[in-house]
Amino acid sequence: MVGKVLTIRDLEQFSSRRSSVYVDPECDKFFELPNFMAVSSNDLTTKCQCWQLSPGKEPALRTFTEIKQLLDQGKKREVKNILRENSWPINSPIRSQLWPTLCAQHQSKPQMVDGFYWEMVHQVFGTTELSEKPIMLPAFVDAAHCLPYHLTRTGRSVADRIVNVLAYDCPDITYSPVLYPITSILLHFMSEEEAYHCLAALVGSKEKVFINQTKLLHEVTWKTVMQIAKKHQKSSVSYFQRLCPGVKLERVFMDWCWWILAGLPFQHLVRIMDCYFHEGIKVLYRIALVIINLFHKECQSNNEWNPDNIKNDIANALIKFCKKIPVSPAKLLHAAFSIRGLSSTYISRIFIKTEMLLKSRSVLNSGNKQLVKSRSSDNLPTSQSQVNIQMMSHTLTIRERVMHTETCRNMLFTLWSWLPVRITMYQPVLLYTTEEHGCSLTTFYVRVEQHEPTLMMIKTCNNEVFGAYCSSRWFERNIKDDKGQRQAYFGTGETFLFSLYPERAKYPWVGIAADKDLGHSSELFMAADAKMITIGGGEGQAIWMDENIRFGKTDSCKTFNNPPLCPSGDFEIRVLEVYGFVGA
Repeated sequence: MVGKVLTIRDLEQFSSRRSSVYVDPECDKFFELPNFMAVSSNDLTTKCQCWQLSPGKEPALRTFTEIKQLLDQGKKREVKNILRENSWPINSPIRSQLWPTLCAQHQSKPQMVDGFYWEMVHQVFGTTELSEKPIMLPAFVDAAHCLPYHLTRTGRSVADRIVNVLAYDCPDITYSPVLYPITSILLHFMSEEEAYHCLAALVGSKEKVFINQTKLLHEVTWKTVMQIAKKHQKSSVSYFQRLCPGVKLERVFMDWCWWILAGLPFQHLVRIMDCYFHEGIKVLYRIALVIINLFHKECQSNNEWNPDNIKNDIANALIKFCKKIPVSPAKLLHAAFSIRGLSSTYISRIFIKTEMLLKSRSVLNSGNKQLVKSRSSDNLPTSQSQVNIQMMSHTLTIRERVMHTETCRNMLFTLWSWLPVRITMYQPVLLYTTEEHGCSLTTFYVRVEQHEPTLMMIKTCNNEVFGAYCSSRWFERNIKDDKGQRQAYFGTGETFLFSLYPERAKYPWVGIAADKDLGHSSELFMAADAKMITIGGGEGQAIWMDENIRFGKTDSCKTFNNPPLCPSGDFEIRVLEVYGFVGA
């Protein structure tokens, strides 16, 4: 029995920019796409039978209006479930509204005024007319992975223009090979201007990670996937290691994102994007784990993936396998979201641990714990960061009577290299200083508690300088658990301690270098109430200050495995300064 097929009438709400109707001769099905697309039935990987629905069994797919209402009500979990379960056809009109709306919810900057994009285009190119000549792509684009996904020549030129404008507007993006492919995918379902706004929202997102923007974070990401796979796909990873004993596992996982973006059929990719634009990069992590598992099973049962045929080039074999992946988009997503124990918190912990390990490898601590230059330019301040450091050096009270201006600046460059890479992109701003705002914990909270992250710097009356990078808002001291109790400690593994004078040293969270759970005492990052502030705990407090911000003490603690940050242990505070980061 022939199933029900979609007709032009089903698509009449689709983008007004469409200009062509594509007929697949295999089943005489109309397939309509926006004007940037030119797809022959031979090129397009979607087959009609994938989307035919048996009479009487057609699922009630949710509408954009229903999803928009849930988003407006803040019901993001319900939206997440809908996006995972509703297999809209690849040519469904819903995405022309759905994707821009999903991306817009991650926007951290004020909404762009109408015409902003075209003003940017005019600034970059001197005209809004599309050039017929090739456009030089930004340095962050990987020329080997400018995936067009069947875009026409005009469509590819539009994609080129979008990434150039994004490079102009976001100069701190230094390496982001996935930006171009995502641009191409967006252009299938929306206008050039809408696609740009979507990308700007994803790039600027603060709550979720969508697109990595430096080489360091690109490396951190694939190594995070590898670490997660070692736990959640042990047998598959062990099989790869046995199959290619002479090839490092890293060589396999370096291309993980291309299994998905360059390998999977377009209809699979579109359904993945439905979820990705809402949930972030963790969706891709899950898909990668399923691909590894499916490939392992096929290698054991399908002669096409015989070990002798693939052991010399397993990385390319994985991409080829993805092109012929033996499951439907719905089954792929179902398998991905059925993986247990893969929470956002767990992924974030692995990511932070991996980032800290990579950064620590580029640092050599000599006997006096002096920091040397990183081997990676990603750890060095950008031109904007250097301006930010210069501004910060002029506001620092801690430099007075202790060190020359040049020494202070070098000290700040050292501190800057210890910060998470994404934070170095933002301008520091002085939130609180005892010199100007007085010595009151109440004033401290009023001026600081809503900012995340913050950088706390203490100068003692003996001229020692030390402090902490605090990853969470101090307001979290007021948050109650399910039982109505305030949590004693809060914060994340990004928190770290540091000493700047007379010695320079960084003391990161002990969990970064640990392969097992170290217990509750290793996760006592931040605590505060009306009487005191504490950073670090477990058999001692790394930094403790009283309510008058006058006296404090410092001990070794299990959370950071640090020595006391000043020799005497007890100290009198001469100056406390707290910095936030504009836009973070």
